[in-house]
Amino acid sequence: MQMDFVVKGARIIDGSGGAPYHADVAVAGERIVRIGDVGSAPGVPWVDGRCQVLVPGFIDSHTHDDGYLLAHPDMTPKVSQGVTTVVTGNCGVSLAPLARSGLPQPLDLLGPPELFRFSTFRQWLDALRASPPAVNVVPLVGHTTLRVSVMDDTGREAGDAERSAMRSLLAEALDAGAFGVSTGTFYPPAAAATTEEIIDVCGPLRGRGGIYATHLRDEADHIVPAIEEALEIGRAVDARVVFSHHKLAGEKNHGRSRETLDMISRAAARQPVCLDCHPYPATSTMLRLDRVRIASRCMITWSKAWPEAAGRDFNDLKNEWGLDDQAAFDRLTPAGAIYFLMDQEDVCRIFQHPLTMVGSDGLPFDPHPHPRQWGTFTNVLRTMVRERRLLSIEEAIHRMTGLAARQYGLADRGVLREGHYADMVLLDPETVTDMATFEKPIQLSRGIGAVWVNGQQVWDGEKAGGARPGKVLGPAGVDKP
Repeated sequence: MQMDFVVKGARIIDGSGGAPYHADVAVAGERIVRIGDVGSAPGVPWVDGRCQVLVPGFIDSHTHDDGYLLAHPDMTPKVSQGVTTVVTGNCGVSLAPLARSGLPQPLDLLGPPELFRFSTFRQWLDALRASPPAVNVVPLVGHTTLRVSVMDDTGREAGDAERSAMRSLLAEALDAGAFGVSTGTFYPPAAAATTEEIIDVCGPLRGRGGIYATHLRDEADHIVPAIEEALEIGRAVDARVVFSHHKLAGEKNHGRSRETLDMISRAAARQPVCLDCHPYPATSTMLRLDRVRIASRCMITWSKAWPEAAGRDFNDLKNEWGLDDQAAFDRLTPAGAIYFLMDQEDVCRIFQHPLTMVGSDGLPFDPHPHPRQWGTFTNVLRTMVRERRLLSIEEAIHRMTGLAARQYGLADRGVLREGHYADMVLLDPETVTDMATFEKPIQLSRGIGAVWVNGQQVWDGEKAGGARPGKVLGPAGVDKP
C-alpha cells in the first residue's frame, strides 16, 4: 500500500460522536488510506501520536473570511486552532458578486474596498482556485450583497426588475458552486427587505437542497417572530435553515434560550434546521447605538475617524469627551464594536442543543478583533469540555466536524474514515486552550500539535507552513473544477 506518512498510536476521536479508540492513520495523497495497525512501514515518515488525540479538521460553520482567504492565504488565525474548512458569506454579506466602491456597512466588515472586485460569484471562486488558501472553503452568497449590487437605494423594498436581477445573480452563484444564501435583515442595507422579497429572490434555491443561513431580523425582544419568519422562508424555498450565531441579546431576554431552542427543536421535526454558536457572551459587529444601549459593556474594535479608539470602552471615551451617546457615536462612526450583551447560561444551553455547530463569526480585518477569530475552537475544548463539563470531548468534536459536514452536505469530510480526505488535527486534550482574550485578542492557541488539510501539513504546532492545499468545496460533496 502506498503511504506518504503515518500518524502512529494516537487516540482517535473520529467526529461521529462515537467512542474513541487507538489506531495508526496512514495518508496517501489527499486521503486517508488506512486506519488500524500499520506496522513498521519501512521508509514511510511517521508522526508520534502517542498521548495525543487525532480528530477530523474543524469546520468553522460561520465566518467572514471571504476576503481574508485572498489577502492572507496562510489563514494562521484558523489553522492555529485546528480549523481546516471555513463557511463564508454569512449574515447577508459576501465578497461577491459586487464590484463597486462606496460600500455601505456592514459590507466593510469583510475587508478593504479593493477586495470587492468580482462582478460575478464565479470570478471570486476562480481567484481562490488560482491562489488557493491553506483551508477549504464552503461559500455562501449574501442577500445584502445582491441588494447593494443591483439597487440604487437599499432603504426600500426591491422592485420587480431588481428582484429579477438579484435572482439572476443568485442563479449564477449557485451554478458556480455556492451552497446557498445568507441574509442579514438586522442590518440597514437589508432591513427593508420583506419576507416576500426574500422568498422571491431566493427562488433559485428550490430543488437544489441548499442552505438558507440567517442573521435574524431581531435577536432581542422580537426574536420569536424573527425565527418564525426564517422558518417560513426555509419552507418556501425548500432550503435548510441555519440560525446564525444563535443568541438572546439584552438582559431582559436572558434565559429565553429555553423558548427559542424549543421552537427550533419542534421545527426540526418538520423541516431541515440547524444552528451555530460560539462560546463567548459577547458579540461583535458594526457600531450601533441600539446595541450599545442594551450591552453591559461596549469595546470599540476600529474607528475610521478615531483609530486610537480601538480596544477602548465606548463609555470611557464618551466620558472623556464629555459627550452623550449620540454625539460619541457620531464622532466614532463608521466603526466596529464588541458588545457584552448575552448571558453565559444561555450560551451554555445553546451549546448543549444537539443541532448546534461551532462557528467563530470573527471579523479578521478588525485592528482589535473579538478573540473568537483566534480562539473559538480551542475555547470550546477548554471551557465547554474541561472546565464546565457540559460536553464530552467526543460530542464537542462531533459538533465541530461530523455534524457540520452532514448539515452542509460535505461528502468524505468531517469524520475520520478510510477513503475520506485527510483533514486532520493532532492535539493534546489536557492542555489544548485558547490564549486570545478581549484585551489581547491576537494570540495563538496552545495544544494544537499539527494540522493537515487534504493530506498536507499547514500547522506544525508553532507556525503555519507554506502549503496551500485548500479547495473550494461544492454542494452535495462535489469539488468544483
